[in-house]
Amino acid sequence: MSMEKHACCSAKDAAPAPAAQSCCGGASTAAGHEQHHHDHGHHHDQAAHTVKDPVCGMTVDPQKTPHSLEHRDHTYYFCAQRCKDKFQVDPQRYLEPQPEPSPGLAGAIYTCPMHPEVQQVGPGHCPKCGMALEPMMPSLDEDDGHELRSMSRRFWALAVLTLPVFLLAMGPHLFGWHWPSPWDGVAAWSEAALATVVVLWGGAPFFARGWRSLKPWSPNMYTLIALGTGVAWVYSAVAFLAPALFPEGFHDMHGRVGVYFESAAVIVTLVTLGDFLELRARRRTSAALKGLLELAPKTARRVDADGSEHDVPLDDVHGGDTLRVRPGEKVPVDGVVLDGRSHVDESMLTGEPLPVAKGRDDQLTGGTLNQDGALLMRAEKVGAETMLAQIVTLVAQAQRSKAPLQRVADRVASWFVPAVVAVAAWAFALWAWLGPDLKLAYALIAAVSVLIIACPCALGLATPISIMVASGRAAQNGVLFRDAAAIEALRDIDTLVVDKTGTLTEGKPALKDVVSLGAYPFDQLLALAAALEKPSEHPLARAIVDGAQSRGIRAPAVEDFRSVTGAGVAGSVQGHPVALGNRQMLANMGITADASALEKADAMRAEGATVMFIVVDGALAGLIAVADRVKASTPQAISDLHAAGLRIVMLTGDNTITAKAVAGSLGIDEVHADVSPADKAAVIRSLRAEGRRVAMAGDGINDAPALAVADVGIAMGGGTDIAMESAQVTLVKGELTAIVRARALSRAAVRNIRQNLFFAFVYNAVGVPLAAGVLYPLFGVMLSPMVAALAMSLSSVSVVGNALRLRRSQL
Repeated sequence: MSMEKHACCSAKDAAPAPAAQSCCGGASTAAGHEQHHHDHGHHHDQAAHTVKDPVCGMTVDPQKTPHSLEHRDHTYYFCAQRCKDKFQVDPQRYLEPQPEPSPGLAGAIYTCPMHPEVQQVGPGHCPKCGMALEPMMPSLDEDDGHELRSMSRRFWALAVLTLPVFLLAMGPHLFGWHWPSPWDGVAAWSEAALATVVVLWGGAPFFARGWRSLKPWSPNMYTLIALGTGVAWVYSAVAFLAPALFPEGFHDMHGRVGVYFESAAVIVTLVTLGDFLELRARRRTSAALKGLLELAPKTARRVDADGSEHDVPLDDVHGGDTLRVRPGEKVPVDGVVLDGRSHVDESMLTGEPLPVAKGRDDQLTGGTLNQDGALLMRAEKVGAETMLAQIVTLVAQAQRSKAPLQRVADRVASWFVPAVVAVAAWAFALWAWLGPDLKLAYALIAAVSVLIIACPCALGLATPISIMVASGRAAQNGVLFRDAAAIEALRDIDTLVVDKTGTLTEGKPALKDVVSLGAYPFDQLLALAAALEKPSEHPLARAIVDGAQSRGIRAPAVEDFRSVTGAGVAGSVQGHPVALGNRQMLANMGITADASALEKADAMRAEGATVMFIVVDGALAGLIAVADRVKASTPQAISDLHAAGLRIVMLTGDNTITAKAVAGSLGIDEVHADVSPADKAAVIRSLRAEGRRVAMAGDGINDAPALAVADVGIAMGGGTDIAMESAQVTLVKGELTAIVRARALSRAAVRNIRQNLFFAFVYNAVGVPLAAGVLYPLFGVMLSPMVAALAMSLSSVSVVGNALRLRRSQL
């Protein structure tokens, strides 16, 4: 919606304001002065001697109302006898907040983020990938923190237990520690005992998920982790408790066999840390939906047929109910105005900063904010039928319909795990059949070496370590990625869809120009206009006042102020009759603007401005233009994006004239104006259906569905929390130039990830046969588990080293 729609030119606001607002079916309170094209309900602050009726919330003058009541040494004042009677029956109902009913989560449906086809009643874990299930529709009553707190406690407990295991095992190698007898035995037993607790207790969830993955035969990363850590621990336990089973070549000078308790313990602890970080990041997805749900008030004030009023839970509101919306309250449900006049902030729908004038028969949307007047409305759409509920549903469906993050490691695991197990089993059988003396020991060594060397350290680190480094590099350049999927997807983007307000523009109106049409110069015209608008908090009025102040122009006092609904405002300033408003105001005053003035006004509108006429001493004296200015960085950003080969599409709730004016000045390729949140999402889907890879950049609640349905959602750093939670990428400084850098980093990161995965695959392809003993028939060499563990460690170091190169990538 354009700012001009909120100005004085709306014909439907031309009717005079009602003389009074009724309360509780009883008294009527005199309305303030008439409203004008951008309400001056804030012209005079509430007098210090007025109080609030505790029942209905209306403002009451204690000196004038005859209705008062003493309660607990305090005097309460009421607007009508009905309010006083209600208070007298149950004072505590109005003095203490009432507990709100909790709908609970009984019967909630949970699903897997990676496998949306997996659904069940209640929480659990996905049988295919082992990931924790999430509710399909978050609830405000859901305790997000319980699982996170539990996993955090588990990780820190494991870290405390694993650190001594690592030091006991690696101390002699890293620090030259030597345990004198009998402390060497104590150290060995301590290492074994602590590692056993870590693996059996800390690794229990991984073993359970690995086992469950075998039932539908969907082996995954947890299958590998369970096998690697489990067999490493079993091998170590056997080597520690029964070293005689192993050949002499595997014994040290003290007759002990090398164990790998520390490997099993460290793997369990690090995987727990990774799961915790992943869960914390995924919880932010539902935060966007919860933010939307919180827009709706918990209760509504229902007016019964007998005129009595009371607050009811939102779930108890039905279509056809009569509701009262007081100043400063949120509209509870979708409906139509029955009585009253006000301005309503609909920025959650349109993204536009200016409130919309509302009067009889105008539509209201649940979740929007009533600003200055009391409204009586009829509920029409409630529950899941409201616009807010539909936006929530759109975001939820878009998030679930995204291609889930297909981790390459898990895709490979579908054949890699059976292959590794088969090789380990084959090596065990072959050595047990054809091996030299102590065949069983050789067979066990071969099988354990295969499973240890194939433990998914390199495979598991290949993607996350590159993502970690790339995310840090991006943050240094003002770009925040929410997940790895965003980094991968941004690389292939060929179309960028942008919202106008707050993305291309600054998101708030500012004085654009003052044009003199007569004897009054620029400074004097601006001073006169600021005088009329100074008491108002309306964005258009503030733009004029701030514009005058920034130019050092003082606004004089206004007398005999009056507003003309739907037209403008007028008053006397320094002895001159002054009026400010739209063409309807000129017509009301019998003033005809000449062609030249109208042409100038049209030209400013074509540039995206809201234009007001100022009349002094009964003659048209000038034009005042207010506009939402384009950000200083936007023209260069659009140029850079075009140079990078991107097609730019603008979606806005603003009108066509303003939208095309902004798009034309920036060279944007395609424009869609007057679009709703659902329309924005539909345009994104249409572009994707054409085979285009689409990124959406926006900053408002109204952009949330489009951000969620795009291949990549990009939120501006200065936007709403809901927009940022719905998006996968956040531009910290809110400048589109960062997208070019983010796209370059995305390409570098994906290239790095592919290099890491290639190395991990080659490492496993070479290492597994060597661990199985393929060199023994030719050279008599058999890879010991110690060498296998060393190779595993070196593979991880190589992957990390390659990922660190991203820190030096050119953006």
